Amino acid sequence: MNFKKIIILKQVFLICFLSLYISVLKGYGQHKIEEIGFVIAHSKASSKVYLGSPSILKLDNGNYLASYDEFGPNSKNKTTPVTHIKISKDKGRTWQKITSLNNIMWGNLFNHDGVIYLMGTSKVYGNLVIRKSIDNGKTWTEAKDNNSGLLRNDFEYHTAPVPVVTYKDRLYRAVEVRNPGYGWGFNFETLLISAPINANLLQAENWEVSNRLHFDQRWLGTAWLEGNVVVTPEDELVNILRVHYLEHGGKVAKVHYDADKNKISFNPDKDFLNFPGGSKKFTIRYDKKTKRYWTLSNHIKDIGYNPERTRNCLTLSSSKDLINWEVHEEILYHPDLEKHGFQYVDWQFEGDDMITIIRTAYNDDFGGADSQHNSNYIIFKRIKNYNKLSEKILATYYNFSK
Repeated sequence: MNFKKIIILKQVFLICFLSLYISVLKGYGQHKIEEIGFVIAHSKASSKVYLGSPSILKLDNGNYLASYDEFGPNSKNKTTPVTHIKISKDKGRTWQKITSLNNIMWGNLFNHDGVIYLMGTSKVYGNLVIRKSIDNGKTWTEAKDNNSGLLRNDFEYHTAPVPVVTYKDRLYRAVEVRNPGYGWGFNFETLLISAPINANLLQAENWEVSNRLHFDQRWLGTAWLEGNVVVTPEDELVNILRVHYLEHGGKVAKVHYDADKNKISFNPDKDFLNFPGGSKKFTIRYDKKTKRYWTLSNHIKDIGYNPERTRNCLTLSSSKDLINWEVHEEILYHPDLEKHGFQYVDWQFEGDDMITIIRTAYNDDFGGADSQHNSNYIIFKRIKNYNKLSEKILATYYNFSK
């Protein structure tokens, strides 16, 4: 065998080895989606309909209610979007469809005085709407006018499944509006919307809006969005927002609220904070039992990829003060960053556990997800004994000077 043939054979072997390595890498760990969670919904990547905006709620009877919507080229989210409602009567193991709702997306489920609500938008950058169910999600009101759930039609609204919080006898929620004259993110303005706890939540006149704050392009990053309303240990209401900052990927913005003036404010010199996975959507909730704030977010484990699209690692973190955060546990991980993602997690406390719903891009029998962003699954996962996990620290995001 001459020298040239040996070189060619080595090259062929190397190509085969690399192909096999990449194949193994993309199928690393759990090969089946059932090994990481219980499937709520699935959509083939070839359909060009992807699954998003998961929200979960524990009903008063112990059952779980879930909602999620559709996006992508073949969805109808720009005209007549659809949100699907499913129920689990066996603690998340199996899910049955109850109904599908038209003309609502980006919504969050919440329970107020024993009544179920879903708040979102009428389409991509549509009106702000809310719908109500008095039979655990089987039937829902329609947002036809200002007396039946059409809350705002003055701007193009953006939101996601984010928390509704009670503060000083009012319900608060964060939303954004956009100015269509600018590109994505540059045009987002944040605001709070609130209503008295004893008000008819379907009537627009009962909801007040704060002033709007535009994201100044001289600040860190290019956008803020998908804010979390939360009450600080000092009894201040703040809105903690995801920040689109690609040079770092771990920053959030803390917007302050003055309840007496119904006014929000932000100091760019003090109110950008380090946070695990701050460039992707997250949910923060306070736990009275542990006296900690908890979140599930996409802490960046693999450095070097686009931080905003690094969604292959889902971690559990907590904070005592909403300023300094500790990463405690890696909940889900896959080394492939391009077609695997565990993102947009919504969750609730249940005793010593967390019940979670996750927008997931993962392996299936049809070639897997279109990308880490264009997810093909909505899954349910239980995190057991979350309070004991705070004893372990994998990483820290401290803000000593804040």
